[in-house]
Amino acid sequence: MQKFPMTAAGLAALEDELRTLKAVERPAIIRAIAEARAHGDLSENAEYHAARERQSFIEGRIAELEEIVSAVEVINPTSLSGDTVKFGATIVLVDEDTEQEVCYQIVGLYEADIKQSKLSITSPLAKALISKRVGESVAVPAPGGDRSYEILKISFV
Repeated sequence: MQKFPMTAAGLAALEDELRTLKAVERPAIIRAIAEARAHGDLSENAEYHAARERQSFIEGRIAELEEIVSAVEVINPTSLSGDTVKFGATIVLVDEDTEQEVCYQIVGLYEADIKQSKLSITSPLAKALISKRVGESVAVPAPGGDRSYEILKISFV
């Protein structure tokens, strides 16, 4: 079975979503289906079909989350150290073209959220950064052309 690296916070978020789906969403959709059935003819009952579709989505997501959670390998970034970029590192970069600084933490695939500066280990930028040191530059292919970044800081927090 393939293991997925993840931070403890990422695992907790997935477990919270799983608990909510099982304890709140699943019972609510079962009630909605029962209520829609009570309205009669199921072949023309839009509420029933929408509820069944939602149930299918919820059950699929529960199965997906259970599979992911069972294969997670929790890695604590604070227990890591070193002077090279690796999973869990928080990296400050500067775009060599625009001089704009950005900060990302390299996290697992299922906890990545660019709006929260969490960069997936499988992303092109993270792949380019792995094993690099402060002061090194990386070139990353992007839709608008290659982008170059210089690593300013690496930390494990």
